[in-house]
Amino acid sequence: MRKILEKLFATLAIIIGLYPAIYFLVDRKFGLLQTKSEELLSNFGWNVAFYTHIILGGVALLIGWTQFSRKLRDKNIKLHRTIGKVYICSVLLSSVSGMYIGFFATGGLWASIGFISLAVIWFTSTLIAYLTIRKGKVDIHYKMMIYSYAACAAGITLRIWLPLLTLLTKDFVSAYLITAWLCWVPNIAIAYLYIRRNNNSLKPNLS
Repeated sequence: MRKILEKLFATLAIIIGLYPAIYFLVDRKFGLLQTKSEELLSNFGWNVAFYTHIILGGVALLIGWTQFSRKLRDKNIKLHRTIGKVYICSVLLSSVSGMYIGFFATGGLWASIGFISLAVIWFTSTLIAYLTIRKGKVDIHYKMMIYSYAACAAGITLRIWLPLLTLLTKDFVSAYLITAWLCWVPNIAIAYLYIRRNNNSLKPNLS
């Protein structure tokens, strides 16, 4: 059962990780962007932040799940580290740009606080993961990476919750306000419970 769930999660991560490509294949005025003003959509700074966020966030989601593969770490530690560096750089840039576009979130202040909080947690956990592995603190690094990818996986849970809540509430903005928190708070809670339950076994050998 666990392997089935892992494969399902990896499949979702790959699909959602590639999702940003759709913005380059069709008219981007669909979905969430339909709620944005023409003035905002034409703003250079917002566009730079938006595309940085979705493209690098997609990269992080696409590759991040591989970092928890013991087989990869054991067989090719150099590849593990290379992917890790790409992941960390992608997250740091995507989270900072996410903080910026969070100020313009559809739904106003409540949604903005939700998404900005997510971006701060994503940035902080990833930065700590990087700094601790540089100091050889593997156990802390691994736990922080779990939190980091739990925050990253908000990209998946958002696309599950938003259409469901829109269907239930019959109102996109109301659904979006709820999703601004629901897409990441349970993820972090699950990560916390997982770390607490498996604390003694979360010490991978990265030497």
